[in-house]
Amino acid sequence: MSTEPFDAARPYRLSPTVAVRPEPFGALVYDFTTRRLSFLKTRTLVEVVRGLEEQPDAHAALASADVPEAERGRYLDALAGLHAAGTIVAR
Repeated sequence: MSTEPFDAARPYRLSPTVAVRPEPFGALVYDFTTRRLSFLKTRTLVEVVRGLEEQPDAHAALASADVPEAERGRYLDALAGLHAAGTIVAR
């Protein structure tokens, strides 16, 4: 779990202790350290999370995944939650 606040202008990546298994609804996310199972509820969010490592920041990852401007706030909230849980980490 992260104690740092999420900053969408920073670069992130999937935590090395996390595995993502695609599912029709999105994906299952399992953290091997905490043994916590969680869900990514849309395929677009899966694409954003997987694209984080290739983009300079979270905003660019949203743009790369073609997240509509009107929905980006929701996705940033989701990324903040994933960061707080340790699913994504700063790089």
